[in-house]
Amino acid sequence: MKKVTVNELSVSVRVLFTKIEQFESLLGSRLSNNTNEDAIIMKVPKCKCASHYNKNELAQLFYILMDEAVLFFDDKNEKQNRSKMQKFIEDNFTYFGDLGNQVSIGTISKQFSEAKGFTYGDKQLRFLDKIIEVLQKRREKIAFK
Repeated sequence: MKKVTVNELSVSVRVLFTKIEQFESLLGSRLSNNTNEDAIIMKVPKCKCASHYNKNELAQLFYILMDEAVLFFDDKNEKQNRSKMQKFIEDNFTYFGDLGNQVSIGTISKQFSEAKGFTYGDKQLRFLDKIIEVLQKRREKIAFK
C-alpha cells in the first residue's frame, strides 16, 4: 500500500469536503454551528402513528377525548385547544384510506366539525358503540386472566 503524502491527503480531504457539501445541498441539509462540528444534522422523515380507523373515525375519537377533557392542550381556551389538537393529529397520525393503505392527514378540520355537529349524531353513536365494544372486550380479557 502506497503511503499518502500530506499534500495528497489535503487534496483528498478537500475533494471529500466538496462532495459532502454537494450531497448536503441535494438533501437540503447543513452543518450545524450549534452542535459538534463533526455532526451533520440530516432531516429524517417523521414517523407517524398509524391507525386502523378512517379519517372520520379518527377525528371522532380525538374529538370525543378532547370534548370530555381526557386529552387537551389548553383547558382554558376551547378554540385554541381545538386548533392545537387538530394540528397535533395532522402532524402525528395517518389514517386507514379507502384503498387499504395508510394516508397522511392533510387537514382534519372538516371531520372535527362533523364530529361536533348534531346532524352527525347517529354516526357518532355508532362510533361510540364500536369503541365501547373494544373496551368491553379488553375488560373481559383482563378479568379472565
